[in-house]
Amino acid sequence: MTKTRAAKALDAAFLRLPLAHRALHNRAERRPENSPAAIRAAVAAGYGIEIDVQGTADGQAVVFHDEWLERLTDATGLVKDHTAEALGRITLRDCDDVIPTLPQVLAMVAGRVPLLIEIKDQTDRMAETDGRLEAAVARALQDYTGPVAVMSFNPHAVANMARLAPEVPRGITTAAYDHAGWAPLDPARCDELREIADYDRVGAAFISHEAADLGRDRVAALKAKGAAILTWTISSAAMEAKARLVADNVTFEGYLAAQPA
Repeated sequence: MTKTRAAKALDAAFLRLPLAHRALHNRAERRPENSPAAIRAAVAAGYGIEIDVQGTADGQAVVFHDEWLERLTDATGLVKDHTAEALGRITLRDCDDVIPTLPQVLAMVAGRVPLLIEIKDQTDRMAETDGRLEAAVARALQDYTGPVAVMSFNPHAVANMARLAPEVPRGITTAAYDHAGWAPLDPARCDELREIADYDRVGAAFISHEAADLGRDRVAALKAKGAAILTWTISSAAMEAKARLVADNVTFEGYLAAQPA
């Protein structure tokens, strides 16, 4: 396959500031993951931010990790079956915040720290998407001027972003793709994704790779050819020190990653 678009390099801030996983969340302090409170805390602390986006029934992008509402709210059902307006009336557990839209989060961050947006797979198969979520992300980013990048486990979503927003740096979220851990994803699809074969096709500039699998030869090969290597999810200073032997930067939670001097 040929490359979709030339890779757009990450802003240097993405390699300098540790990235708070789902923002600087701490439910005990009323900052659940991907919440406005967690986003404001990350900005105040000077960390970069990683967030997740899901699509809505009316073609908008909301900042929320799960497909289902139950784990993080008292509501039920799939995120994609609700409108953005309806989701904006649903309170997140352990705080007073509601589910924010991507434009609302962009306004909160306002370019002050780097923002890494993971586009969640909408197919459950890492297959070709309908492009609605990617289009919503591209619309939201059209006038955004701060350091921002997008990524997805689904290479088709990344390819869509290359077409819709070629000026936005993009990468692939990657993993060891062990068959049991990724069930019910087809084992054959796991084997394909593990090779990160779409890296050049989608014009990626980076990967964000599973920390326990950083020793993979394919990761080393991509780094040797100039790919930036991010990693997820780091949960201690010791784990961070080990990951940084390979990775250029970390996505962290559960502790405060060291800030650059």
